[in-house]
Amino acid sequence: MQFKKKFSNLNKLYIFFFYFILFINILSISKVCASSFKIKDLEITAPFDVNFNKEKVINGAFKEAFIELISMITTSSDQEKIKKTSIKTVKTLIDSFTMSNEKFINDMYLVNFDVNFNKKNTLKFFEKENIFPSIPKKKKVLLIPVLVDLQSNQISIFNDNVFYDSWNLNKEKFFLLEYILPTEDIDDMYSILENSKSIEEYDFKKTIEKYDLEDSIIVIVYKNYEELKVLSKIRINDRLKIENQTFKKVNIRDSEGLRETLIKLKNTYENHWKDINKINTSIKVPLTISLDSSEYAKVSQFEKIINELDLVFSYEISKFDSTTIYYKLIYNGAPNKFLDDLESKGIEINIENKDWKIK
Repeated sequence: MQFKKKFSNLNKLYIFFFYFILFINILSISKVCASSFKIKDLEITAPFDVNFNKEKVINGAFKEAFIELISMITTSSDQEKIKKTSIKTVKTLIDSFTMSNEKFINDMYLVNFDVNFNKKNTLKFFEKENIFPSIPKKKKVLLIPVLVDLQSNQISIFNDNVFYDSWNLNKEKFFLLEYILPTEDIDDMYSILENSKSIEEYDFKKTIEKYDLEDSIIVIVYKNYEELKVLSKIRINDRLKIENQTFKKVNIRDSEGLRETLIKLKNTYENHWKDINKINTSIKVPLTISLDSSEYAKVSQFEKIINELDLVFSYEISKFDSTTIYYKLIYNGAPNKFLDDLESKGIEINIENKDWKIK
């Protein structure tokens, strides 16, 4: 009988350690996957001749991946500060990379790269450079471009509006905003034309309400010969920003001139969205959270969530015993924001004691 009891206890102990080791392995794997900024499907080409050097190709891919990364998570002004970062420094930020689809076509070498930047090291690099990066969140916005030709005294909403026709023709991989343009609607057209003399004050409410989007950008372009004056009303996350810009010597009938103007306008809107989502890495709030070690599903759910939260700088298991697992987190934000993030994902925390416990 005593033997059976001891065997039963040993069996329970074995099961506990089996799950714990499994749990630790899952934790290690998930931390590696979630603690990276990923740049995917980077297409690299190089001449395949007597001077071909694969190391140079790889270094070139790393540099391009770095440029794409900073284009995605930093504002235009901050990009200028670090775009010439040395390849030696860039390499210190990279966790791993893969090469695929290698081809040799007409004396050209073609290859695709996936590059993973270590999130913790990259954020430290930005902090050292006094740069606050942004959470790379995608966002859909309704964009209504209105072209006002001051020479002919005409307003174009859909027809003869190169901004409407060309806005979504060229999409950069690193842009986070996805633009939804309104469909041609006679009622919208007449409503806007009726208010053409006070177009800057017109709220476009009737048009916006037709789309299931909370965010919108109204772009009013005044064209006078080769000068453009652009008024942008940017309403994102219930924040309204008015932006005035002037572009001189621009021929919008020229495809390259139009493209450059569109990129500058899009960068303005991208910068606004990035400012909203900036990560203040100077804020480092230590948090200790515990949960029942026997609730494997909850453990897995909690880890998945904290891996997905961009403001979680790092986390680790500080200690554990037969009943409880203790996590130590560093959070780049206010504790209440962390609690709100968890609650929105279905996890409640008891905060009555110093060490928070998941219910």
